[in-house]
Amino acid sequence: MSVATTPTTPLRSLTERLGDTLSQRPFYHGLGWLAFFGILVALQLQAGEYSLSLVLINELITIVVFAVVVYANLFLLFPTYLKTGRYWIYLAGLVGLSVLFTPLELVIKYFLFSAREAVQIDLLDNMEAYFLGNFLVGGVSTIGKIMTDWIAENRKKQEVENETMQSELRFLKSQINPHFLFNTLNSLYALTLKKSDKAPDIVIKLSEMMRYMLYECNEPEVPLRKEINYLQNYLDLERLRQREGIDITLDVQGQVVDQQIAPLLLIPFLENSFKHGINAAIQGGFVRATLRVEPRAIRFDLENTKGSHMPRSPDAARPSGGIGLVNVRRRLELLYPERYDLEIRETPGTYAIRLDLQL
Repeated sequence: MSVATTPTTPLRSLTERLGDTLSQRPFYHGLGWLAFFGILVALQLQAGEYSLSLVLINELITIVVFAVVVYANLFLLFPTYLKTGRYWIYLAGLVGLSVLFTPLELVIKYFLFSAREAVQIDLLDNMEAYFLGNFLVGGVSTIGKIMTDWIAENRKKQEVENETMQSELRFLKSQINPHFLFNTLNSLYALTLKKSDKAPDIVIKLSEMMRYMLYECNEPEVPLRKEINYLQNYLDLERLRQREGIDITLDVQGQVVDQQIAPLLLIPFLENSFKHGINAAIQGGFVRATLRVEPRAIRFDLENTKGSHMPRSPDAARPSGGIGLVNVRRRLELLYPERYDLEIRETPGTYAIRLDLQL
């Protein structure tokens, strides 16, 4: 069996090599020094005191000395002293670099321009300025190094946090999906034992739900209309298996267009209302859900009957109900930080939640 491969065109190969070159540190360092050299030359020419050739040679020497000071600072002084907390030794070392290379720069320029007395006089008159320039360039390189290290560290930290969050979300979803499946299979098993005509309908609904969970819930967000369809399938399944006289409704208000939502976010509320509500009630009961849809937000209201023997949750802010509601609260914190409001109301006979969510 042969495997088809995409041919590499000369243009594509050239583009890839160019991209690799542009991403290399020596390239953009060299580009930066070239730009700095151009600025120095332009400033000297604007002053109009010396010829172009003289300015080019003079500023080339200046740039070389700057580069030596900068890289001696970055590769020797910075990691050896500043990063280890020996600040005064580092400062003394930076001053020492300037003291060492400033006279060297001046001597080179002095003998190079021996035929130009005006240049030599300018060099001697501005020794302090040359020293200060070398020291400041070294200091600026330190500030730049600190900033780039800080940015790189924060980027790395953000990547770790994102990976941790994604791993936690994958773990939470791995708990949610079997949770629904086990409940549904239990319902199907009970109906097959009774040889109920409702069993084929449950199989169809279960098939649609499994298709949604397996093939469409792997994305961070799904279309809201598909999530609503999943809720409706779930409620249809519950209507098939619940006893007569149970009031089960889902009222969707507003216009559902292209809104997106995290998958399987609302279903744990419904599942909990049956597990700890209708199924625990002695007789009768209801599950009434309303979903109000806005262009960039939703409000989900759900109220259900509580079983008369069901103890009141000791902490109303953390409803009982197994891993379902614990997981959905954690997913809300991870996916919609500061963009949701979850309100829980509990009475001796009813249990209600209200979720306001900014999409």
